[in-house]
Amino acid sequence: MTTPEDNNAGAAEAAAERVFQIQKLYVKDISFESPNSPEAFRWTWQPEIDVQMDNSASKQEERFYETLISVTVNVKVEGRSAFLIEVVQGGMFLIDGFNDDELDHLLGSACPNILFPYVRETISDICVRGGFPQMLLAPVNFEALYQRQQQLSETDAG
Repeated sequence: MTTPEDNNAGAAEAAAERVFQIQKLYVKDISFESPNSPEAFRWTWQPEIDVQMDNSASKQEERFYETLISVTVNVKVEGRSAFLIEVVQGGMFLIDGFNDDELDHLLGSACPNILFPYVRETISDICVRGGFPQMLLAPVNFEALYQRQQQLSETDAG
């Protein structure tokens, strides 16, 4: 006969076998271009801002996964390029003891949530160092993006 204590012990053992650790956070690629400097510093600053973002994950070796967030920021003023920033922020994660669905969720939501503040700070810093006003990227709900991607995958499969 199984007691509630036995069930709790089994759940605790399963949870104890799970590992989710940040191993390394790093900038994998970075680029800044300001083709119209120093003229751009005299423009009336009413920027047109285009932000493109993508994230991906790949298994590097047993239990180790790389997650990347790629962000491209293209800023124009009156149709002229003020600057272009491209940043790829990476993270290595040790992940073990999760089933495939849980692993996919961690790589698609939790890992990007950990990386995003770093890419946000990098972009803000590059803007200022390039002589332009600070730019703060709006928060991103990676959980909602992950859920939407899952729904689209289910719709395509069904």
